[in-house]
Amino acid sequence: MNSTWIENRWNGFDWTQIGTVVLNSLLYIVTILVISRVAYGLIIYILRRMLLDHRGKRFLNERKSNTLFSLLRSMLFYLITFTVILHTLKHLFKFDTSTLLASASVLGVALGFGSQSLVKDIIGGFFILFEDQFSVGDYVQTGQFAGVVEETGIRATHLRDWGGELHIIPNGSITAVTNFSRGKMRALVDIQVPYDEDLDRAMKVMHSVCEIVGKEFSDKIIDPPTVQGVIQFGERNAVLRVIAFTQPNEQWSLERELRRQIHSAFLREGIRTPQQTVLLTDPMKR
Repeated sequence: MNSTWIENRWNGFDWTQIGTVVLNSLLYIVTILVISRVAYGLIIYILRRMLLDHRGKRFLNERKSNTLFSLLRSMLFYLITFTVILHTLKHLFKFDTSTLLASASVLGVALGFGSQSLVKDIIGGFFILFEDQFSVGDYVQTGQFAGVVEETGIRATHLRDWGGELHIIPNGSITAVTNFSRGKMRALVDIQVPYDEDLDRAMKVMHSVCEIVGKEFSDKIIDPPTVQGVIQFGERNAVLRVIAFTQPNEQWSLERELRRQIHSAFLREGIRTPQQTVLLTDPMKR
């Protein structure tokens, strides 16, 4: 009897109508996905031309344009995704849009306490943008993380540090930021010279190097390198300091070049620098 009832129920279905409904639903979903993907790509293309195209007239500088583009792209993705889900549910389950939105608002209130961090992240993202705390391409430090800003989204900021690691930091947790890419940056080089060397002669050689490096890096230097003189007396050596101010993110390359050329100049002039003795122990004798 049970098998007969199941067979009657099975045969009672209008499989042609069911197949038509399923096929129409699949076609609708595929169509709305294609339309949303094309719309997303078109809007991204327009935003890229408006904000990032170097050939056209730019209303913002490059870093601010990159930051705004990153944030708008993130917002657009969430908006289109929500719209697709809303229309798909409406088509499949015949939901009334106003009822669904009202239900969503009630659900939003119910989940409000649980989603405070998400709201905090979104608000933090807007404050980062409008207060211009940092831009894409800036080298910043926030908390224990430091790196170059690769992306500023509506919810999180991506930092790439020198080791290649990518740090994804929620915007709401960014409470203090140190930006190393705003204004002129200081390049500082300390050189140790033994006490038995002529310090005046060493500073003269360093001054010559500063003039040479200042000309070579003129496009990156705001204030040329100068020898500050003796800034410290150590146990065996005096410390001589060179200081300069550069364009953002150029201070490290200038410091490296100053050290290299000062070392080479000292070798040519016969000025000794401190030697570190490394004791090597034969592991077989332990």
